[in-house]
Formats: sequence, structure tokens, C-alpha cells
Amino acid sequence: MMQYAEEGEKLKDNSRCADLRANLKMCLLETDCCKIQKRTPRDCLMNRDPSVPDECYMLRQTFFDCKHSIIDARRRFRGPRGV
Repeated sequence: MMQYAEEGEKLKDNSRCADLRANLKMCLLETDCCKIQKRTPRDCLMNRDPSVPDECYMLRQTFFDCKHSIIDARRRFRGPRGV
């Protein structure tokens, strides 16, 4: 997985899933859908634009799982899946 944060750079958001959100956002903003067609990242994901790489969809699923694990009481004790 690529890290889009620069060395020594801190995120304002300190929530558990903030780094995944930032990576997903940067992945989407670097696509032709957002750069050339000037569409929103959400619109690019929802319409399955061909310029969006599979990495962004995997980051989206990982971000969803992270957010879901915060809500799911069983996962709070067991930890995230796949780690």
C-alpha cells in the first residue's frame, strides 16, 4: 500500500481510520477522473470510472472495514480482520 503522507507530516484528524481516509482521498485525487474531468472523488467511485485504479477500491473497502470495526463491539475486542 502506498503512503501519501510526507516524512514528518501529521494529520489533523487523529481518529483510528484517518490515515486510510487520507490515502483513499489522495488515491482518488490523482486519477484522471478528478484531474481532467473535474469530477468529485465520490462521483468517480460511484460511477466506476475506468481511470480509478483497483488500489482505490481496495482502500475504500479497507476504510469501510475500519469504520465498521469501530462500531462492531465484537471486533473492538478481537481486533481488525487480517492483521
